Amino acid sequence: MQEDLLRRMRNYSPRPLETDGRFPEAAVLVPITRSDEPELVLTLRASGLSTHGGEVAFPGGRRDPEDPDLVHTALREAEEEIGLPPGLVEVVGTLSPLVSLHGILVTPYVALVPDYVEYRPNDGEIASVFSVPLAFFCESPREATHRIDHQGRSQYVPCYRYGPYKIWGLTAMMVVELVNLLFDAGIETQRQPASFIELD
Repeated sequence: MQEDLLRRMRNYSPRPLETDGRFPEAAVLVPITRSDEPELVLTLRASGLSTHGGEVAFPGGRRDPEDPDLVHTALREAEEEIGLPPGLVEVVGTLSPLVSLHGILVTPYVALVPDYVEYRPNDGEIASVFSVPLAFFCESPREATHRIDHQGRSQYVPCYRYGPYKIWGLTAMMVVELVNLLFDAGIETQRQPASFIELD
């Protein structure tokens, strides 16, 4: 699995995003555990945060002026938010950049991490850290479909329920791109599904 993952990520060309450079930059880390049954590491953001409070997200945040590049941003934020040491992280590629509802240009960096890490959530930012088997998403067990109007196009993005966690929005868009790339899952987001239920 890991060799195939590395091959697919290295051969992947993310969709370019045409911008005029006016968006502030941010980066997230998309950690995948090194195991026979790989899992995605996700966070539940603290409910008191001013943006995306109480939502599921990958560790990450805005680029600081002193960050030499966005990879550094993703690694720094992952260490600050969940205590993931950069030395344990192997960044293997990027997914397509996205613009958030708050006008932030977000670049996702896919990385391999050990499956034995003891995460230490930053209480001020992160309520919990949890893992979801990648195989869970391949079956597209969507609870509903969320229409997201992004860059002048409508996308129909699955909303997943994993235990108490709701995975939707930009995070779900990243997950769909990842599992389509790694597993040829064929999850369609360009056309409205027959079972479309629009979320508020």
